Amino acid sequence: MDRLKSEFLESLKESLGNHKEKESIIAEYEMHLDELLLSLYKLEYEEIRQEVYGRFGTPEEIAAMWKEELSFTPSRMKWLFIAVNIIFFAGGAVLTLAHNVLDWKWLTNFWENITSFPIIIACIYMFFWALLGYEIGRGFGHKGKRVMKKTFVLALIPNLILMVLTVFHLIPREWFHPLLTETFIVICIFFTLLLYPVCIISYRWGKKASI
Repeated sequence: MDRLKSEFLESLKESLGNHKEKESIIAEYEMHLDELLLSLYKLEYEEIRQEVYGRFGTPEEIAAMWKEELSFTPSRMKWLFIAVNIIFFAGGAVLTLAHNVLDWKWLTNFWENITSFPIIIACIYMFFWALLGYEIGRGFGHKGKRVMKKTFVLALIPNLILMVLTVFHLIPREWFHPLLTETFIVICIFFTLLLYPVCIISYRWGKKASI
């Protein structure tokens, strides 16, 4: 097992070349190799080798994947999710404004339909945050946690601004009728508290998927 581990890691080092994250990548794969090899100790050498390469891929494939990911930086990923979150809010703001200003029957019907199921809206939005954590974990592995935290804080700003504007009546609550009920407010608070744990769990899931 030690020979297989040593060969795999040496080959990975050579394949990574001058990659700036080389040492941390090697350390992470060494950790996962130790975990996998520990569970395969009863198998023969060739069986273990096939299992390792089947699970992780060849060192050349791993190196190619990490080199490809250099083209999509953590900064780009962060601003992509922030932009998507802003688009969500902008779309909701336009829809709310149009519903209250324009006397269009089809728009009124559409508004009534989507506000009839607030829990669905909350679940869809929660899925967006889960996707954020997963994609950052899958895309950046061990180094993605800092990216995820920064992205989470910045992407949460529109949520907090909307809450403040609503609580202090800077936005007429009547605009959100019948959505803004006590039940929906409780749901919003509950889901907001869940956002960070959801991101962390999804990040860890994505990080495992990157291996």
